Amino acid sequence: MNWGAFGVNLAVSAGAALAVLLITFAVGVRRGMHRVVDVAWGLAFAAVAVATYGMSDGRQPLTAALTVLWGLRLAGHIAWRGRGHGEDPRYERMLAKAPGNPRLYALRMVYLLQAALVWLVSLPIQAGPYATDGPGSLAMAAGTALWLCGITFEAVGDHQLARFKADPANRGRIMDRGLWSWTRHPNYFGDFCVWWGLSLTAWGTWPAFAVSVIGPLVMSYLLIAGSGKRLLERHMAERPGYAAYKARTSGFLPWPPRRTG
Repeated sequence: MNWGAFGVNLAVSAGAALAVLLITFAVGVRRGMHRVVDVAWGLAFAAVAVATYGMSDGRQPLTAALTVLWGLRLAGHIAWRGRGHGEDPRYERMLAKAPGNPRLYALRMVYLLQAALVWLVSLPIQAGPYATDGPGSLAMAAGTALWLCGITFEAVGDHQLARFKADPANRGRIMDRGLWSWTRHPNYFGDFCVWWGLSLTAWGTWPAFAVSVIGPLVMSYLLIAGSGKRLLERHMAERPGYAAYKARTSGFLPWPPRRTG
């Protein structure tokens, strides 16, 4: 492991993630709407991947390319989904209770926090190119296959949900079709697969893996027990029909729906 070059890359990647989130903060303040930070999540990962690719003289191009594709798809989808909408209720509630200046509170607790998480989760992308040996063909193939599974779950699940919501007949109903009948969170499961897949594609030496594995572990925590699945299910708990949907549908890993009643 080339620790010196990796250390420099850590600093450059932190700067890339911070730059994306600070620019997004300026956009959010100008528009008076902080939901734009959700678009920046994917863009910041893409920026880290591009910065690392340049700093490492073009090593591990597949890992960089897969990260950029995932980040741009996610950013584009969130931007498209949020068009014409006002502020996200999550940020409205947070800023309504903010101590002191709401803008500075949003900067600390939303934008800077997300920049730090991007830097931490992206450790596989940053560490892989500095391993003395590149990943083996088996690890590369397994990681790419897992990434493909993940981005397919994300893209198909997002498309199915968008079509469901676009039908006025489904207003107030719970989406329980397609992938959503096998898992309550196909997009979160997809993210889970994407980041474990990226970690495999970056795995060269054991030191590189020891650093890389921190990223998918943090992402898994965020998706399952942090700001992902847990908070969304708390928000959905009072929706009519959600309890029955929850009883028959897997909470995370895809599984055939259970028979109830």
